[in-house]
Amino acid sequence: MSEMDLPTLAKSGDEKIESKCLTPMEEINAALKECGFGIFHIRLLITSMISFVAGVLVSNSTSYLLPSAECDLHMNLVHKGLLNAMPYFGMLCSSVIAGFLTDTFGRKVFIYFGTGGIFVFTIIAASSQSYTVLVTAKFFEGLLFATSFSAGLTLTTEFCHKDIRDRVVICQSSFASLSQIIIAAMSWSILINDWHYSFLDGKFVLNTWNFYLYAMSSWSLAAFVMYIFIPESPKYLVTQNKFDEARALLIKIYKENTRNSEDKFPYKDLWKDKVKATSMSEGVDNKKITIAHQLVIGIRNIKPMFQKPLILYLVLICTINFFVMLLYNVLRLWFPQVSTIIEHSNFASADQVRQDLCAVLDGYTNHLSLRHEGKNSTAECTPIKSGDETYINSIIIGCICVIPYFVSGMLINKIGKKPLMIVSTLIAFGSTTGLRFTDSKTSVVVLFSVSIAITQMLMSLNQAYIFEFFPTTSRTLAVSMVLLSGRIGTLIGNISFPVLLNMGCVFPFYTLSGTMLFVAMLSLLMPLKKK
Repeated sequence: MSEMDLPTLAKSGDEKIESKCLTPMEEINAALKECGFGIFHIRLLITSMISFVAGVLVSNSTSYLLPSAECDLHMNLVHKGLLNAMPYFGMLCSSVIAGFLTDTFGRKVFIYFGTGGIFVFTIIAASSQSYTVLVTAKFFEGLLFATSFSAGLTLTTEFCHKDIRDRVVICQSSFASLSQIIIAAMSWSILINDWHYSFLDGKFVLNTWNFYLYAMSSWSLAAFVMYIFIPESPKYLVTQNKFDEARALLIKIYKENTRNSEDKFPYKDLWKDKVKATSMSEGVDNKKITIAHQLVIGIRNIKPMFQKPLILYLVLICTINFFVMLLYNVLRLWFPQVSTIIEHSNFASADQVRQDLCAVLDGYTNHLSLRHEGKNSTAECTPIKSGDETYINSIIIGCICVIPYFVSGMLINKIGKKPLMIVSTLIAFGSTTGLRFTDSKTSVVVLFSVSIAITQMLMSLNQAYIFEFFPTTSRTLAVSMVLLSGRIGTLIGNISFPVLLNMGCVFPFYTLSGTMLFVAMLSLLMPLKKK
């Protein structure tokens, strides 16, 4: 269902709103335009931000606890890579199925299930006493996160008319940067401590990283509670022929945003004729719709997504997202570990021969290999904990990541998504390549910041393409499939990164930068606008 520019609608006297030529989705777009952007949307975005923090924590909390829990859980580089990747393996198992069911049964139920489930399994992860329990809990966190994330993205955009949708998508995506700042600050305040409590004669031990995960579980609980006060999507309600509920919801949004009475809303009588016609034609059968019938309707609704031209757009967007999320999540999740290694090395020290980043990382991997291969070694494992520098740098990266969203928010309507994507991928290529040659702490932070910020913005531009090209009846499934491709990339990237790092530092960085050149070429194939 397209959402074209609407003709001017009469709003005064006894003139009726001319909507006979408009689809229900276009009528919703016009009604939302009258509602404007106000208190309701601010509440929605705040709730979305809390949910984003909870979602980013599913993967990001792992990267911060790696140095602290390294000895407690007896982890080597491969163990760390697997732990970083495990949430994404869980996401693979549920994202597409959840996307299809969300388009069929609604957004809210999956948001509840996902955010509530994340809280439960974060508590289990916080209580874990072994690597196996922690990695299993992280798998289920990822599975439940995928259940709620695409539904939350879709829900937010479906409360926005098309003139502001791209900017709202970019604003919502910027919450990932704010989440990094919040998580880094909380990690800094908790993980620098040295807490150790033993219970049941040492059978149950809580270390600093355990308390860290307990504290982080509060975000998913808060998201679960806050979404109770957010209604279901009006577009989904219309696809289910719930016209009365959709109209009442639009009136409620109008009153909350504008502080005007219902009588001033030009669409207060929207769809009343459709409700009457639907009730007369369906009679009591409408009350007896089974789950099987809803599934059949859902399958019928997604058929156009697998036909030209939508299937071509989907393959292209999925391929781009695979490589963009691979680079983004490898750099984001491994930065705290890399920064900690640099903190405890002689990197860029005035008293030492100047080393580049690869020399420092190669030295660390060689030391780690010798420690784990040493059969007769009696040396006690001492965790190399992150210091203030790592957390400050993580906060700096989070702050820098917000900047591209302001820039793209101003430029996206002027120059379009395609030129922004091409320029952004070339910048990401340059900054990632530069990591191989950097020889100062400042340049490491700058180049990591640029690469992470740009790839994060590329993901939001990709999401904006989905909301532009795919109709409501298959939009969440399309989001889920695009996220699925990105999560496969993340999974492959985080497992292969430590393997490539053991082979030599140059291999992972050249591989990562090469993917951005490929994405730049793919971006040339993206359409300029919806036809």
